[in-house]
Amino acid sequence: MEKKAKRLVSLAVLVLLVACECDDKAKGSVAVVEDEGLSGSAADFIANAGDRVFYAFDKSNLAPEAEATLTRQVEWLKTHGERKVLIEGHCDERGTREYNLGLGERRADAAAKFLIEKGVEGGRVRTISYGKDRQIAAQGSQEEVYRMNRVAISVIE
Repeated sequence: MEKKAKRLVSLAVLVLLVACECDDKAKGSVAVVEDEGLSGSAADFIANAGDRVFYAFDKSNLAPEAEATLTRQVEWLKTHGERKVLIEGHCDERGTREYNLGLGERRADAAAKFLIEKGVEGGRVRTISYGKDRQIAAQGSQEEVYRMNRVAISVIE
């Protein structure tokens, strides 16, 4: 029972970390999950590598903070060679649907290219663009909402 309780506490802490939209997450600060039962899981990936990289307005190039997160993702994916990743490209609500689908694709492709160039096998990486169709943060016209929606999210499969 103690192991199950420890796992539940670890998951609860992880949920709180993921739900938090604080600046630490944007900077790539992550908690370490030490429960062996979570090793190789999507929760382990989020906690130890970080699952998202942010982009500037109308950009798809990787900032240094994004490269740092993707480098952690590369190391995690190399350690867990059986896992695959889907990279979702997202945009804020400004611009046309068509334009944002293209921009989301460029964002997802930039992240995927980085992973592959750093040694993750191409067959383990897929991309999809949601453009502005799947907003990450609540919709609104504030810069903080826009910033949270300009993102590529790596989802472990």
